[in-house]
Amino acid sequence: MIILGIESSCDETSAAVVRDGREVLSNEVVSQVPEHRLYGGVVPEIASRRHCESIVSITDLALEHAGVTLDEIDGIAVTYAPGLIGALLVGVNFAKSLALAKQKPLIPVHHLRGHIAANYLTSDIEPPFLCMVMSGGHTHIIEVRSYTDYRVIGRTRDDAVGEAYDKAGRALGFCYPAGREMDEAASKGNPNAYHLPRPVVEGHPYDFSFSGLKTAILNLVNQSKMKGTELCIADAAASFQQTVCDVIATRLMAAAEETGYSNLVLAGGVSANSGIRARIEEECQKRGILLTMPKLCYCGDQAAMIASQGYYEFLAGNTAGSNLNATASLPITEALFDKNCPM
Repeated sequence: MIILGIESSCDETSAAVVRDGREVLSNEVVSQVPEHRLYGGVVPEIASRRHCESIVSITDLALEHAGVTLDEIDGIAVTYAPGLIGALLVGVNFAKSLALAKQKPLIPVHHLRGHIAANYLTSDIEPPFLCMVMSGGHTHIIEVRSYTDYRVIGRTRDDAVGEAYDKAGRALGFCYPAGREMDEAASKGNPNAYHLPRPVVEGHPYDFSFSGLKTAILNLVNQSKMKGTELCIADAAASFQQTVCDVIATRLMAAAEETGYSNLVLAGGVSANSGIRARIEEECQKRGILLTMPKLCYCGDQAAMIASQGYYEFLAGNTAGSNLNATASLPITEALFDKNCPM
């Protein structure tokens, strides 16, 4: 079965063709990062306009590189939640039009489910397993019971870890998106140079809170300016990253112990962070836990992961009709579409 995937939830326009949920035939991405960097973050209206400009050509390119035509596609999968609403609507309406014109099944895919499915593209991992999803907008510990059945065990109560990286990085003088530069600087610094808070969410042992950690970095910068002292950027980045690693590893290992899972999976853009990958890998090796991580090219937003999850959603009968709409916020466990509505 060959699935065409469409992704437009934030600032990447992407189209991909994947066979049987595992074999990537093409995966094309147009990034808007250089333009949004001028503003220090994603500007939703600009993102929506750029998706409109790119989505047709990127889809044509994906089909061309896969060596297939739309007539040979068995289904069209599209990210419909969560994300920037204007950006999502571009992808959803485009996918609906293709599905209607070619009389193909329309398969709605939750963005976080797609991130988890990125691991299916580079490994033979199969559910059930425990997954740590880390991105600019999300931080979740999720029990993946099957390809389409999920239970949230822990989540952030305020800032997502990727958001904390971007905001702390901006305070330290790094360009948006700051995650990669923070990771590189951390590798050169002393992780014990600055003591930073490790917030605990009372009554929720697997939940996260990164707002205080972000604020602590802002305070370091402001205090340095007021006192006229020099702040070592590499040391601050290393201290920040070690704190993040401590918090994530502690909660993830505790969740694995309580649930009894011996196979863990990482997913999302922040799973590309070298420090986090190394720390969780180290903790898993100590405990004899099998760790699966996506290739770096599949950590960020791209359509191959949407096509992969779309394959499993289709097998589960989760297709939609012309009433499919986008939604900016939606738990991974829910669906907001009527699969009984005909196209």
